[in-house]
Amino acid sequence: MVRKIQSEVLGNQSERRGVESEGERERRAKTMAMLGMNIIVILMVVMLLLISLVIFLACKPWRYLSRVASTFKVGDLQRPLISDDGNLIQGQTSEVTREYDIEGACYQNEGLLHSSLTEGRVYKQRLPSSSPHLTQGESFGLQVISEPSDNGSVGETLKHPFDKGTQAELQTYDWQNNRSQNLQHDLEKARLTDLPPRVVKDQSNFFIFYFPRVCNNTTSIHFCSELCKTYNIFCVRSAGSWLCLEVTAGPAIGLQHAVHSASTSKLPVNLGRISPADLVLKDLEISGKHAQITWNSTKLKWELVDIGSLNGTLLNSRSVSHPDSRSRRWGNPVELASEDIITLGTTTKIYVQISSQNEFQIPFRIGVASDPMAARRGGRKLPMEDVCHYKWPLPGANKFGLFCICDGHGGAGAAQSASKIIPEVLANILSDSLTKEKVLSQRDASDILREVLAKTEARLDDYLYEGCTATVLLVWKDDEENFFAQCANLGDSACVINLDGRYIQMTEDHRVASLSEKKRFQEAGLSMRDGDTRIFGINLARMLGDKFPKEQDVRFSAEPYISAPLRIDQSNKDAFAILASDGLWDVVSPKKAVQLVLQMRQEEGGTENSAEKIANGLLDEARAMRTKDNTSIVYLDFDTSL
Repeated sequence: MVRKIQSEVLGNQSERRGVESEGERERRAKTMAMLGMNIIVILMVVMLLLISLVIFLACKPWRYLSRVASTFKVGDLQRPLISDDGNLIQGQTSEVTREYDIEGACYQNEGLLHSSLTEGRVYKQRLPSSSPHLTQGESFGLQVISEPSDNGSVGETLKHPFDKGTQAELQTYDWQNNRSQNLQHDLEKARLTDLPPRVVKDQSNFFIFYFPRVCNNTTSIHFCSELCKTYNIFCVRSAGSWLCLEVTAGPAIGLQHAVHSASTSKLPVNLGRISPADLVLKDLEISGKHAQITWNSTKLKWELVDIGSLNGTLLNSRSVSHPDSRSRRWGNPVELASEDIITLGTTTKIYVQISSQNEFQIPFRIGVASDPMAARRGGRKLPMEDVCHYKWPLPGANKFGLFCICDGHGGAGAAQSASKIIPEVLANILSDSLTKEKVLSQRDASDILREVLAKTEARLDDYLYEGCTATVLLVWKDDEENFFAQCANLGDSACVINLDGRYIQMTEDHRVASLSEKKRFQEAGLSMRDGDTRIFGINLARMLGDKFPKEQDVRFSAEPYISAPLRIDQSNKDAFAILASDGLWDVVSPKKAVQLVLQMRQEEGGTENSAEKIANGLLDEARAMRTKDNTSIVYLDFDTSL
């Protein structure tokens, strides 16, 4: 009985302990849940605070609390640039008549602008109402005549002695009566957001007032035109900047790309290994999206930025990539200057040229494509020995342009040297005015092309066991804007021109096995056994370089083939030229290549970059036909109406 009672007591105690432990667990779980909720709430509050801080910093509300002294005000816009008072003295200056440096920093006028205005007359003029609307990057200009006149006082407004169609009349503008709500809004917007204008004086005593944030796509055109009328000044477009990139080393050597800062649809310039990069570089060390070049409209500078490449980007041997290359983060933008060298990976180098002139604009469309075709021989990497080069216009010969392909053998050195020597020698020859006039009058450049290749051969004496082909197409314009084309070649790189519905072979095949070379051997009394396709292991009978084989066998030659000149009328809409190394011609006939181009021209319809797409289309065809050699293509479309 006692045992039974003891067992019941012990059972009750264990039940109570179980109930108590279960209650403790429930309380502990509730406590943890409440703690977790508190942590979540705290994190959400912190995130909201951070988001609010980011929005606050992005909006920059402190801009509305204070103004720098150089900022425009509505009253400033009503004040004339030149006082109507003829007794303006040296110490009196307007808030607007300040001098600003090209980077936008403002400092007090040291007398440059003021003295020019007080020494001569100022022509104030505006464009007619039918003038085109202002666009982004528009500038305002004042022409200052430095020679004082005997008649008239300082500040007098004159009319330009133009004809009736372009006469710049003095406009009296009633600002108060023509102010609208939209204009007031734009004026306030300009006052609050505009950077100080920059004043630049060029050699012709012309002042450019550049308003970087006033006349752009975010501000009404009406405001810009009213600003012109208020000051009685005329609007001019700044010359902008041309950027030209030329690949000087690597598998894609010879490729070029040119773009103008005003061509917003073509910016930024993307550099990478695959399309849709603007400059496609077939180099395995280059990322698909490697780097980017943009136009900074505020600084008026070209900028390079690495966009997370794996193997990095160098500018003049200094890295511009993000410090952590594995993060694939973008680097910081770096300003470019003319003659800079951009290195992508370790082998591809790009030479930078920057100019304010229109010297890089070609009067016809051009596309360049190349590929070492590394995957065609068991996947091993082939050295790229092809070099493409083009130049329009030639220095000192603004109506002449050069397009050439050099296909090296035994190494790329001879091809690279020849591609640099040929344009240099040609430019030197055509710099003589009498020589240029002779070509233009006779419409024949045979002697010049022969001289160019002879001088190039003479400068390649160091290349004893290296050589290259040379296909040189010279293009020039006459006074009626018609084109002429003439070609010279050594080797098996070829040029074909489509004209008036038929294709014309502009080159001759100089392989040892070709009929033309066998005929040359026979005429010179030189023996050649049937079935022989090589001499000393070389399949070419004519080439540049290869000095040692030429000394050992007289069958080798550097005498070029010169084509007849072709006239290409500007009204001809189907004229185009194809220059390519034997990597294309080994697998695609000239007739088929022309047919492919005609088909692609119809599909592209003259769209932007159509020439580049056609060149790459021909390259794709060679790849599909499994060519086994380096392939380079230069495509020219003479249809200037596209």
